[in-house]
Amino acid sequence: MPDSGSPTLDAAAHEKAGGIAAARKRRRNLLALLGAVVVIGFVVWLAYWLLISSHYVVTDNAYVGANTAEVSPLVSGQVSQVLVVETQNVQTDDPVVILDDADAKIALAGAEAALSQAKRQVQGYFANDTALGGQVDARAADIARADAQLASAQADLERAHTDLTRRQALAASGAVSGDELTNAQNHFLSAQAALAAAKAARIEAQAQRGAAVGAQDVNKAMIAGASVDQNPDVLAARARVDAAKLALSRTVIRAPLGGVVTKKTASVGEQVAVGATLMTIVPTTSAYVDANFKEAQLAHVRPGQKVTLTSDLYGGDVTFHGRVKGLSGGTGSAFSLIPAQNASGNWIKIVQRLPVRIDLDPAELAKHPLRIGLSMKATVDISGDK
Repeated sequence: MPDSGSPTLDAAAHEKAGGIAAARKRRRNLLALLGAVVVIGFVVWLAYWLLISSHYVVTDNAYVGANTAEVSPLVSGQVSQVLVVETQNVQTDDPVVILDDADAKIALAGAEAALSQAKRQVQGYFANDTALGGQVDARAADIARADAQLASAQADLERAHTDLTRRQALAASGAVSGDELTNAQNHFLSAQAALAAAKAARIEAQAQRGAAVGAQDVNKAMIAGASVDQNPDVLAARARVDAAKLALSRTVIRAPLGGVVTKKTASVGEQVAVGATLMTIVPTTSAYVDANFKEAQLAHVRPGQKVTLTSDLYGGDVTFHGRVKGLSGGTGSAFSLIPAQNASGNWIKIVQRLPVRIDLDPAELAKHPLRIGLSMKATVDISGDK
């Protein structure tokens, strides 16, 4: 057997030791390389966070919303036509439902007839004013005539009295016969009666003139300060015509805004009441996004900041741009139907989210319409706040 201290054994041991040293060196080099990679990765991450990531807050808990419009009638009636279908696009003021207008047309015809009658009645007031003025003048003439008759009766009475007095003086001497005296007495009594009648006639003429003046004053009050078209009776009748026209126009129900027809419930032959919801119109070019950020992300979020968004509907190829409109007044849980009750012994803190309203660019929405409830990813640029 070879000796243990032979050169062959020494060479093998030396070779083995060299292999172990080389392995250790490679391991050290690998660990150093790995450490360098880790350090470089950390530095890159830190630089990215400082230069880019810290300037933005991101959430994918964001959803599209819009101010929808409910279409409801302002007059009751039976549905005669439904001009739209579910998912149809409509423009503002497009007719969507037509109600039966027979009753409205009859009401309008009655109101127009009442307006015509009111105009004729007021025109009669103006014409009657001239006639009443003539009656006042006629009654004044009657008074003048009564005054003349009264003066004549007074003169007749004075003559009859003088004649009677003279004959009574002559009757004692027998110069006047009894018949003459009787005639003079009768003439005197007749003159007295005529005077009383003349006085009564004058009083009657004055009363008739007073009645004529009162009637004229009443008529003047009805036409004073206004033409036929501006008379209160005519204005009231015209207002009823306008109301009837408005009710007739409302039998054609129009879209209050442009968008997509949803939740249509109107059907032909249905009797609808005022305020009943016939359908809902969802705008597609005036949508907004409610992004629910964690409370720890909101320290630097301010109204007016720029936001970039992507939608699951279009993917990353379509980018929407908007601005922060404002932050909600409370978290979603605070306004839920049954708010969370944290005053309990087994309370566990849960990170809350606050809705942030984001307005979108209408031009981009026109090119790529969105629907209510679609998921969005929102990135808010908060660099301007730092």
